[in-house]
Amino acid sequence: MENGRADPIAGAVARAGRYRWGIVALLFTATVINYVDRQMIGVLKPTLSADLGWSETDFADVIFFFQFAYAIGYLGFGRIMDVIGARFGYAIAFVIWQIAHIAHGGAYSVTQFAMARFGLGLGESGNFPASIKAVTEWFPARERALAIGVFNAGANVGAIITPLVVPIITVTYGWRAAFIITGLVSLLWLVAWLMMYRRPSEHPKVTNEERAWIEQDPADPVTAIPWKRLIRVRETWAYALGKFFIDPIWWFFLFWLPGYLGERYDLDLLSFGPPLVAIYLLSDLGSVAGGWLSGRFINAGKSVNYARKMTMFICACAVVPVFFAQSIDNLWLAVLVIGVATAAHQAFSANLYTLPSDLFPRAAVGSVVGIGGTVGAIGGMLMAKYAGYVLDSIGSYVPLFAVAGSAYFLALLCVHLLSPKLVRAQEV
Repeated sequence: MENGRADPIAGAVARAGRYRWGIVALLFTATVINYVDRQMIGVLKPTLSADLGWSETDFADVIFFFQFAYAIGYLGFGRIMDVIGARFGYAIAFVIWQIAHIAHGGAYSVTQFAMARFGLGLGESGNFPASIKAVTEWFPARERALAIGVFNAGANVGAIITPLVVPIITVTYGWRAAFIITGLVSLLWLVAWLMMYRRPSEHPKVTNEERAWIEQDPADPVTAIPWKRLIRVRETWAYALGKFFIDPIWWFFLFWLPGYLGERYDLDLLSFGPPLVAIYLLSDLGSVAGGWLSGRFINAGKSVNYARKMTMFICACAVVPVFFAQSIDNLWLAVLVIGVATAAHQAFSANLYTLPSDLFPRAAVGSVVGIGGTVGAIGGMLMAKYAGYVLDSIGSYVPLFAVAGSAYFLALLCVHLLSPKLVRAQEV
């Protein structure tokens, strides 16, 4: 109630249907699968290194090729989503990444793993362009940060499931079977996606009230915007450089954290599961909280510019203590510090992911997300090579945590300098 009157926004939400949140549930589930498939190599790193004789540089090379393919695929799938739409674009990406994921079970060398990982990166790169395209189609601007935060929380759920389930499958059936079993089970999602997803204007289960709620924002042009125009726009690089600085940190946590916990605290395949679960539970909270806080600022009358940037600044501050992670002798205190950092990453990321829909018409969102994902993956490639070099040469994670602790301020600085007011790009 406000001055004795009902809140008109709350009333409009209540009258609108909720089918759009079912779409978010599908996106959430696919992101869970995406991260199970992605993180398995990190969880199995000690096992694979022992079985196949990998060095830190070998492992870094395998990750490098995943991210190389991710960089290529993200750019391509961003465009595909704008041209053929999220429904079939996502289905194509999903099939590619599941075939590649299953292929890991037949790899015997670094080269073969790199090839399978390349295919996985190519397919998985379609996940976020498709998801953000779907959110842009199904949600008004005021709800997008929350919707993105919810489906993005699937990354953390996937990271929680992986160290709990994969070690059990590996101990029981072997690491090769772990790739095959998880891949085959995941194909059930594809059936649900093709059955349930349509654009809101074409969906028989969407009420008129919900359709009106979704379409409350001013209409955007529907003509596709060419890349050569987008790459000349400052707002494109505000998003892309933000991704360049923060994506490598998430890759570092995802791929190297299991090995770090094992080495630093003498944990094995079965015992590092609970610490990882705790870290990614905190990440889940951060993902949703970041979207919620941004929306809260907007509903309180703050500008989108203030809401996004203030939320990202708070998140950047929360990451700073990870500088000192290597010096913490107590396992669970280290888990808390790292978990807060990963939570802050996810909250920061949820707001960064809203920028394409804040700054560009819907017809350009997939392409801008693709450009940003490619730039972020390039940063991840550099981080993989750097991590392999540092760990093989000096054997310390201190330089890596130092990079993690400072990256978010650099990302926010780029966003602010390139888009000071966070208003719609005029050049497109």
